[in-house]
Amino acid sequence: MDRRNFLQKPVLAAALAGVALPAHAQGSPTVNWRLASSFPKTLEVNYGVAEVLSKRVAALTDGKFNIRVFAGGEIVPPLQVLDAVQNGSIQMAHSVSYYYFGKDETFAFDTTLPFGMTSRQHTAWMLYGGGMEATRELFKNYGIVNFLGGNSGTQMGGWFRKEIKTLNDLKGLKFRIGGFAGRVLQKLGVVAQQIPAGEIYQALEKGNIDAAEWIAPFDDEKLGLYKIAPYYYTPGWWEGSAQLSFYVGQKEWEALPAQYQAALEVASFEAHVRCQADWDARNPLALARLLKQGAKLRTFSKPIMDASFAATIEVVNETAARNPRFKTVFNSWLKFRNDQVEWFKVAEGNYANYIYNHPWKAG
Repeated sequence: MDRRNFLQKPVLAAALAGVALPAHAQGSPTVNWRLASSFPKTLEVNYGVAEVLSKRVAALTDGKFNIRVFAGGEIVPPLQVLDAVQNGSIQMAHSVSYYYFGKDETFAFDTTLPFGMTSRQHTAWMLYGGGMEATRELFKNYGIVNFLGGNSGTQMGGWFRKEIKTLNDLKGLKFRIGGFAGRVLQKLGVVAQQIPAGEIYQALEKGNIDAAEWIAPFDDEKLGLYKIAPYYYTPGWWEGSAQLSFYVGQKEWEALPAQYQAALEVASFEAHVRCQADWDARNPLALARLLKQGAKLRTFSKPIMDASFAATIEVVNETAARNPRFKTVFNSWLKFRNDQVEWFKVAEGNYANYIYNHPWKAG
């Protein structure tokens, strides 16, 4: 799809302007879908993204196109929602594509790569840098059409029972982290484990893991990890941003009337924007609460960051050598990423460095 022509389509332009979409005819079909989320209802931002989409689609189609949202585990195990869409047991899902890294490492690009792009840069890549085209080619192999489904922004580095001062402190550490980042940390001696959100606290409490990363203060507070592992590290270098995605079965998508397709795509854009705005609004207050409750904020040392960056390059090169699809997407992604870095250093970076060191007090 040519994204530059996106808003030239009358139906989409009208929807974005807040105008009700016209009905095709009196006989517009009623369509009822099921959407399985990878997230529990308690993680209201993650889970809520699908609810935003569901409500907007219904509103734009006068209640004719209804998408019922199910939390992780209600009808599909949290880490199997892509498979459920692929096999046709549900029409739609909401998840994070790097959960499916084991199927093909290229899935990581739909979410993020360690030391990758910020959320704005990633969205720019998806819409104007070839990212959507590349990921759609990947998902086509699974009978799925993917859509933007939110972004967390830069994440935190996780919760640890003890301080991580040197690289030696990482050796043998059982860490809840999955996908590409888990493979990178294994190079540094970490024992990486991928565990669904709803099971992280129990695994940490029982001692099955020594540390865990999730997202950022608002969601981390809900999981209660600070009660067991008080050292809260930053930055989450493996997630300079993390895009969530909606998955729609290819056959179900093609069977939709054009009006309903337009409504779904418009709703995905709204959900995508609202997701990070919601997190950005909630995280500062949540971090303040966590610190009052005993969380101990720490920063990964430069030696740890440098070693992690070197390990990332090593893993990327190994992966590209054995996965031609990954290599092709990576070459395009890397050029866009490096161009973005050069531009952001000029304006955004200089501005951010100044205001972060000059708090503004009223009066």
